[in-house]
Amino acid sequence: MAIPIFGGNGLLALGVEHALLRAGCKVPGDVAIVGYDDVPFAAMAFVSVTSIRRPRFDLGRQAAKRLLDEASGVSHRHQQ
Repeated sequence: MAIPIFGGNGLLALGVEHALLRAGCKVPGDVAIVGYDDVPFAAMAFVSVTSIRRPRFDLGRQAAKRLLDEASGVSHRHQQ
């Protein structure tokens, strides 16, 4: 069973993959790597890195709506 490693972003995941391959680890045999933010480089890696996609436009739209609701006093539920 592979040891899972989660990189906070895609570039970090690629850096971890590079270091593990240089150290002789088998990726994805010994280690499974997942990145977050689906950078284009993830698909071009020697061994493809699994990446979680979160559309940036949607994140910005949701953040702007929450900020406007907060500023205008609209009743809303705080979220993380």
